[in-house]
Amino acid sequence: MIIQPVRGKSPSIGEDCFIAENATIVGEVTMGDHCSIWFNAVLRGDVHYIKMGNKVNVQDGAVIHCTYKKSPTTIGNNVSIGHNAIVHGCTVKDNVLVGMGAILMDDCVVESNSIIAAGAVVTQGTHVEAGSIYAGMPAKKIKEVSPELSAGEIDRIANAYVKYASWFKEE
Repeated sequence: MIIQPVRGKSPSIGEDCFIAENATIVGEVTMGDHCSIWFNAVLRGDVHYIKMGNKVNVQDGAVIHCTYKKSPTTIGNNVSIGHNAIVHGCTVKDNVLVGMGAILMDDCVVESNSIIAAGAVVTQGTHVEAGSIYAGMPAKKIKEVSPELSAGEIDRIANAYVKYASWFKEE
């Protein structure tokens, strides 16, 4: 794994986190407890800060970055960032699932209890309503997140990644 300072700012990693051996975390990145950063994921806090809450999983190949002096990236608690997603200079609040291959552009805000569908492109400045599912290119609201979907997907995936991370800590 690559964990390194950039311009005097070093990553800060919370308690009980898993970081895959080929993940990259550089610069001003702050992560909470019980997070997992998976294979080939890149978190670049070189041009602005990245702040992540507790129980965030950044899955294989995902990229989290920012825009220089303009748009930091903030991620809340209980968030899953799917394989190969790009989260760039935006805000993702609590209890969110960002699907595989989704792209979140600068200055968008994803409110809590939401799902961004796989492959969706959330364009710059979009405000994703709390408790909704956004899909497509550009992403638009397609429906509300039901309690069953919230428990069956958002919570299930976040909890599963805490479990998967524990398998690697046993070795």
